[in-house]
Amino acid sequence: MFDLLKKTILTGIGIASMTKDKIEELGKKISEESKLSAEEGKRLVQDLLKQSEKAKNNLEAEVQKFVKIALEKLDVPTREDLNRLEKRIKKLENLRAEKGKE
Repeated sequence: MFDLLKKTILTGIGIASMTKDKIEELGKKISEESKLSAEEGKRLVQDLLKQSEKAKNNLEAEVQKFVKIALEKLDVPTREDLNRLEKRIKKLENLRAEKGKE
């Protein structure tokens, strides 16, 4: 079971990392070896390109998820945390400036 999962992940990463040219080249090679018609070959390439894009998006989402988890474990402040602090600092600076005018 683990080996199947590992192969699936590696295949997804492999497809995700392929360029359009490489996918088209692979599609043509498979078409020739499988003796597919020109139309079937085009559909195969289109399907491979769609799978590649989907794999890229899935891989990106997974990487973002793992990075977020890692940053949370390291207790690194988020952009939202920093923005909140900046707003508080500006508010305090404004209050201080107003008190200084009095």
